[in-house]
Amino acid sequence: MTLRLRLKVSSIGSPFLQLGSSATRFSLSQACSVSKLAFHPLRLQRNTNSSPTRLLVRAARIESKGVTLGFRAPQFQLPEPLTGKLWTLEDFESYPALLVMFICNHCPFVKHLQKDIVKLTKFYMKKGLAVIAISSNSVATHPQDGPEFMAEDAKLFDYPFPYLYDESQNVARDFGAVCTPEFYLFKKDGRRPFELVYHGQFDDSRPRNNVPVTGRDLSLAIDRVLSGQEVPSEQKASVGCSIKWHPRKEF
Repeated sequence: MTLRLRLKVSSIGSPFLQLGSSATRFSLSQACSVSKLAFHPLRLQRNTNSSPTRLLVRAARIESKGVTLGFRAPQFQLPEPLTGKLWTLEDFESYPALLVMFICNHCPFVKHLQKDIVKLTKFYMKKGLAVIAISSNSVATHPQDGPEFMAEDAKLFDYPFPYLYDESQNVARDFGAVCTPEFYLFKKDGRRPFELVYHGQFDDSRPRNNVPVTGRDLSLAIDRVLSGQEVPSEQKASVGCSIKWHPRKEF
């Protein structure tokens, strides 16, 4: 079953879909086959007198998946928009554990947890946990996730961790990240590389499901890592907005 809509656009101002101020008319089609947690990509075709350009934009509610426990943390070198500093994996070699979070500015799943992520990370950073957050969303479709707005969010919410910009999206691909928020907890055993021990949810709370935000699942995993205990391999996947990959242009 295919749903076809035609709409006239005078300006594109949605926080979820932005394609440029010069657009005046698009035809939009979306397959209505919907899986449990994800929608098929939107295809938007700009109609002009010149050759049409199609932008493929992914818009989905999706689960974290596809990364095996024991996975070694990939190398990275990413800028922090707030300070201009470049950060690498080596900056955290002296820590017993590293939490890597893929987040962004606009996603309602991130906003739902934002203040509690700050509380949790401040608490555990005092206990020796290293933490970074990474935004990999395309500014071509979501300019509100760009570096200048990342710096504003970092200030506004008093992020205690570096909030890094993955412009190329290569780091997200190296980690196998697919959604925001997505949590990777790595442990460090002496001189051995960081090893993934937790790739799950913050807790059971979601926007509008009326479950209180506690951070229980992630907290239990961090407690175990910092106390030298094994983290159970049975973990609930994080659920959030899909990472907004750079649109493919087809001429």
